[in-house]
Amino acid sequence: MSAEEKDLSEELIREAENIANATSTEESTQESSEKDSIKAELIAAQDRNLRLMAEFDNFRRRTAKEQLDIIETANAKLLEKLSEVLDNFERAFATENKANDLEAFEKGMQLIHSQFAKTLTDAGLEQIDPIGQEFDPNCQEALMQQPSEDIPEGHVVTVFQKGYRLKGKILKTAKVIVSSGK
Repeated sequence: MSAEEKDLSEELIREAENIANATSTEESTQESSEKDSIKAELIAAQDRNLRLMAEFDNFRRRTAKEQLDIIETANAKLLEKLSEVLDNFERAFATENKANDLEAFEKGMQLIHSQFAKTLTDAGLEQIDPIGQEFDPNCQEALMQQPSEDIPEGHVVTVFQKGYRLKGKILKTAKVIVSSGK
């Protein structure tokens, strides 16, 4: 190998190294740029996530407050109607002639009772009055058994205390006496 070939060979090697160095610098710059881009996307995603969590928390608080407001409004309407019944009781007891006219007083009490029952019914309250029906432990509580000629075994003979249901949900079970048969 001559000196010229050797110089040419060394020059080609240097150029190859320069090209390799330039390529690796470009790749390194590209990798750095990609890393920066990924970091920026990650920070943006974390920020969106944090904002969504805060927004959801605010939504949850707001809906809980709205539910309480709805319940209070519903209670206020029912209490307004019940206060009318209370006013009627007070008027009935304030009457001076109640001792003299017991029939009128009783009729007044029956009217107030009807008004009270209608107010509760309008609010969705239902009485559970199962006389003659088959005993149902889901909405009735058996106090005792009693023999009966007319009512078959396992059916309600007497209601000791009425039960109540509000829109399908049992509020208070009926206390009953159940037939033990003949």
